[in-house]
Amino acid sequence: MSEMRNSALAQAEFKGLVTVREAGLHGMITLRGDLDALAGPVRQVTGLDIPATRKLVQSGDMALGWMSPDELLLMLPHDQAAATSAALQAALAEVFATVANVSDARAVFTLSGTKAADVLAKLCPVDFRTLHPGDIRRTRAAQVAAAIWVSAADEMTVVCFRSVATYMFDLLSTAARPGSDPALYS
Repeated sequence: MSEMRNSALAQAEFKGLVTVREAGLHGMITLRGDLDALAGPVRQVTGLDIPATRKLVQSGDMALGWMSPDELLLMLPHDQAAATSAALQAALAEVFATVANVSDARAVFTLSGTKAADVLAKLCPVDFRTLHPGDIRRTRAAQVAAAIWVSAADEMTVVCFRSVATYMFDLLSTAARPGSDPALYS
């Protein structure tokens, strides 16, 4: 993978019902395989246990998200992704699994504010009011595939393909426009 120096949108920001911010470069590694077989090697390399279904576990600057019954997403500092990917490949050498450093193919956004769930609900078929910190969902935001998790109280994190970063930022910003609060019309 090439040396990525800039994030997708140079930390663009929009302030409306919530603050929408492109979150800068993040390291991301996808792991595919039998999660039971991945558990030991992943714990050995990252110190993280396999999360429960639709959950994210975190320790320090690493987080591991459940993406499907045979897929995990490891998030870590961008500058650690290549070495961690190599360490995971070595640790999983005897296991039927794939390890892919997808850091430079993704864009990350945060939505901060008490209306974050409401803004995302305009775009996604998910009841975000039922989610708690550490809950993660794969879904679509309008026509874009996305992973979304509750990263803190009143904060949601969205990951999408870097190739649609501008579209996603514009989509999130439009949904967060002042005066577009659904509560105003109920």
